[in-house]
Amino acid sequence: MPNRNQAALDFLASRRSLPAKTFTAPVPDTAEVTQILATALRVPDHGKLEPWRMIVLDRAALLRLADLAEVRAREMGGDAEKIAKGRGQYDLGQLAVVVISSPKAVEKVPMAEQVLSAGALCMNVVHAATAAGWGACWLSGWPAHDATFCARAFGCTGAETVAGIIHIATPTVDLPDRPRPDVSAIVTWA
Repeated sequence: MPNRNQAALDFLASRRSLPAKTFTAPVPDTAEVTQILATALRVPDHGKLEPWRMIVLDRAALLRLADLAEVRAREMGGDAEKIAKGRGQYDLGQLAVVVISSPKAVEKVPMAEQVLSAGALCMNVVHAATAAGWGACWLSGWPAHDATFCARAFGCTGAETVAGIIHIATPTVDLPDRPRPDVSAIVTWA
């Protein structure tokens, strides 16, 4: 019989994201962020390929990115709503971790699995930050899917893309949980 880790199961069964726009200071310090990221790096990675990298953004960096998002939106002919949405991802942030999917040209590991590994890393950052007592929310927004913005903001090159931006800070609200999917409606047993 396997060893059941009830505490971990209870955590996963109750974990939820809170809106990043409700987060405030304080944020985890460098040592705490390093511990969160070291824990998150225990992700399926297919032979130590490490098809991802991370960038930690402090408040000042987030504000610079808000300005860059506005510049990019204007270059694209964006209206006030596009500008506000682009800035909003960064204007309200306190601390964020950007996970960059950085697939390697390795024949033995399919590209799709490398990209999924970056997504798994995002979820692990959320889990580790939440387990450490912080509010954590995985977001992206249109700038994170714009190659020009990503090259300027995060140095993305080639096949690199933003897998996610995980905001980490102190939550100020405790909202009720949202309805969850009905397992019987989406699972087929074969």
